[in-house]
Amino acid sequence: MSDQRQMNHGGAERAGDPTRPILSVRDLKVEFGVKQERREVLHGVGFDVYPGETVAIVGESGSGKSTTMHAVMNLLPGTGKVSGGSILWQGRELVGIGRRDMEHIRGREIGLVPQDPMSNLNPVWSVGFQVEEAIRSNGLASGKKAVRARAIEVLEQAGLQNAEQRMKQFPHQFSGGMKQRALIGIGLAANPQLLIADEPTSALDVTVQRVVLDHLQGLTQQLGTAVVFITHDLGLAAERAEKLIVMYQGNIVESGPSREILERPQHPYTKRLVSAAPSLASRRIGSDATVPTAPTRTFDLAALSDEPKPVVQHGEPMIEVSDLGKVYKIRKGSFGSEDFHAVAGASFTVNRGETMALVGESGSGKSTIAKMVLQLEPPTSGSVRVGGKETRNMSGRELFDLRRTLQPVFQDPYGSLDPLHNIGNTIMEPLKIHRVGDAASRKARVYELLDQVALPRELATRYPNELSGGQRQRVAVARGLALKPDILVLDEAVSALDVLVQAQILDLLAELQRELGLTYLFITHDLAVVRLIADRVCVMQQGRIVEQATTDEVFENPREEYTKNLLAAIPGAHIELGQAG
Repeated sequence: MSDQRQMNHGGAERAGDPTRPILSVRDLKVEFGVKQERREVLHGVGFDVYPGETVAIVGESGSGKSTTMHAVMNLLPGTGKVSGGSILWQGRELVGIGRRDMEHIRGREIGLVPQDPMSNLNPVWSVGFQVEEAIRSNGLASGKKAVRARAIEVLEQAGLQNAEQRMKQFPHQFSGGMKQRALIGIGLAANPQLLIADEPTSALDVTVQRVVLDHLQGLTQQLGTAVVFITHDLGLAAERAEKLIVMYQGNIVESGPSREILERPQHPYTKRLVSAAPSLASRRIGSDATVPTAPTRTFDLAALSDEPKPVVQHGEPMIEVSDLGKVYKIRKGSFGSEDFHAVAGASFTVNRGETMALVGESGSGKSTIAKMVLQLEPPTSGSVRVGGKETRNMSGRELFDLRRTLQPVFQDPYGSLDPLHNIGNTIMEPLKIHRVGDAASRKARVYELLDQVALPRELATRYPNELSGGQRQRVAVARGLALKPDILVLDEAVSALDVLVQAQILDLLAELQRELGLTYLFITHDLAVVRLIADRVCVMQQGRIVEQATTDEVFENPREEYTKNLLAAIPGAHIELGQAG
């Protein structure tokens, strides 16, 4: 506690004394709930962050990573409160601080890049307006021209190309990665002394991730800005952070120099985390892989359905994309518009029982192809055939039947779950829509699916806002599997998951594929995951497929310079993880 007494005298010395922590957390306890039903989720957490230091907090979903830093910023959700301990910011106690005082610190002195790029941008305002609003409210510029110039500057610093043009667009016109870059720009706008980055690059492709992380690193060096990463990417933690904090069930179980911990983990939990992390040295999860035994399946869709599924021969083409194109109209001044070619001339085939991965930078057209395959967007040109049937001019009934065999798992675990439906009803919804089974058998199927995606059954009565990001994504996967479809289109389906759950889901997907002959179209920017799950890879750049080959060929002998750059940008690719001591 002597550290804390010294800190009380050192608030003015922030920039000058690198030996004094700017943030000092001691014995921090946080509770959630009301009255007698309060539950402690942080059990006495303590750590220091020094000027210019980069710290990474890692741990599985629900371990308390985000809760710890939200407590620092006084941003705990409604029923959460700090029940004990101390948070000193430059010698000033933040526990119990007034709302107005905290608002002055938040943004100007402590910046935040929130985890979810989808729900943290207002859909009715242009992206540029929202960045400008943050700049005005933090007093960073005055006058319309100065504010606009600063907004363009922060978006460019965050790695957003054509920032001036993109500012006029609305969030729904941005890819997930582009929204994340806009939030990073807002978080960095005030050049804060501490930046809390909650999964700041989980929605970013590896090349943009490198641009953003290089920029953050430049900030720490030039301005003495400290950065706290909350991340599940151990490669990022190893490459970018000097200090690593490992959390498990609301406790810090190991902390110290990041490379030392990741190369020689001591705690059993850290060893599990490290061994589960995918890397470029990983191999495809195949029939010889060790996969956890799945729960016994008691729910037979075929027996409950009026129309049994047709038997498709293994290896038969399930998705055939031919010369596919998509053109969007982008508004310009004076009521004009210009064509934007999101996808141009894309062709590939995915066979029964196979996984095809679409990879590329954010905005390269991956998700647009997924939407056209799912018939959520009509193609401008070309064709999509699913199970041998052309989908372009399908009737409403034909599309409804197609949904039975073709199911999506979307990128955004926040926006794709209805906040008014509990988890059980969310997973059950496809069964109700397609009139599969009765109430009792549907409930049994929900429990079976929760088991499959490693979620406790009691979550069936909980709501999405009570779940972590990783838990929500597992619910989305469970809903996608509810009808036992032939084809799953997975759009960044594991990007929000910590490495342990990611490994479980990838093993589950591989096991279901072997057992049921499932076909996967897997959209991702995580190339290490591609190595684990995919048979073949299509590399996309600016709407075009520039390279298409088997996974081994792409990783071991990439032809295109663009593909080589993608592989070279993977964080921590050349760091040896997991030589447990």
